[in-house]
Amino acid sequence: MDSESGTALTPQQWVSAALSSLLSKEGWFLVILTVGALLAGSTFHIPGVAMWVGFALAGYSAVANDSIQTLGTFIASNRHRPWWLLWLFVGGIFVVTMTWGWMTHGGDVSYGRLTSKGFDQAPTSFHFLQIAAPLFLMVLTRLRMPVSTTFLLLSSFATSGKSLTAMAAKSLSGYVLAFGLALALWMLLGKRMKEAFQGPPGRGWVPAQWLTSGFLWSVWLQQDAANIAVYLPRQLDVGQFALFTAGIFAGLGLLLAQGGDRIQEVVDEKSGVTDVRSATVIDLLYGVILYVFKIWSKIPMSTTWVFIGLLSGRELGMSLSRSGDHDLRSVTVLILRDLARVTVGFLVSLILAAIINPTIRQGLFEP
Repeated sequence: MDSESGTALTPQQWVSAALSSLLSKEGWFLVILTVGALLAGSTFHIPGVAMWVGFALAGYSAVANDSIQTLGTFIASNRHRPWWLLWLFVGGIFVVTMTWGWMTHGGDVSYGRLTSKGFDQAPTSFHFLQIAAPLFLMVLTRLRMPVSTTFLLLSSFATSGKSLTAMAAKSLSGYVLAFGLALALWMLLGKRMKEAFQGPPGRGWVPAQWLTSGFLWSVWLQQDAANIAVYLPRQLDVGQFALFTAGIFAGLGLLLAQGGDRIQEVVDEKSGVTDVRSATVIDLLYGVILYVFKIWSKIPMSTTWVFIGLLSGRELGMSLSRSGDHDLRSVTVLILRDLARVTVGFLVSLILAAIINPTIRQGLFEP
């Protein structure tokens, strides 16, 4: 029955309506969740198959959620360009970065992150929720929650409680540092940047943004590839590496064709991110912070917390210097809302990790 006209639908119209619903973003999302849950349930007891199912689900969810941290401002400021051009750019950097890491780290695509204590042993068996954990990430992403895949995925595989504590401490320090640096920078230079960024940008800003975005994207991959590769052997052979690379490359194309997932709205709601000059400054600062933490230690960290800290500090600095689009009250709401979202994601990660991983459960709840 057509709800608008009150007339009965013909079989052809019913099929057409069903296909239209299925092919919508929401339809595809439900299909992916359903198929993912079925695959996780039917393969988790077969390690050789389960590791690739887990990798595929983790790769899709991480690309949809975490990639926006590094590509969000790039997407927002380049919506007028063909999506395939952006895909070739970010996909090419991904292939080069992963190939270099694989060649220089003896088959390890995590750049040594999975050699740190607590993550150095590849899983030989899987719990259903370890394979299904990326599905929770997809749902939280759909709710516009910038969840840390580091906590949600890696904590499920940790073989040492101290590794989770070290990850949390490093991630929190990243949030504080990013917030403080961004706050200071935009408090001091917010008005000057607003005045200087009036009118159309000069020719040099576009290549500058692409260079800084490429640098940030590469550094981020060196930090967060571990979240996807945790399901796989710590040293990949040629065939495994080719499958790993091709899978993520295809996922990037899907992400850019859609203009970013719903989590992109966390970036779009911030002041001036569509301006190529502002995007360049954000990406450069973020890339430098991640690079510092990369060379500081090999302990995995949540780049999501760094990203949220950077955007929050920037918004507060712009509000205090009266160079942004939001007043102090609105900025406070934005900051607290984003912080609440990553905190919820962190708590969900801990709960899942405690259910799945006896090591984490003992460290959290048992004396």
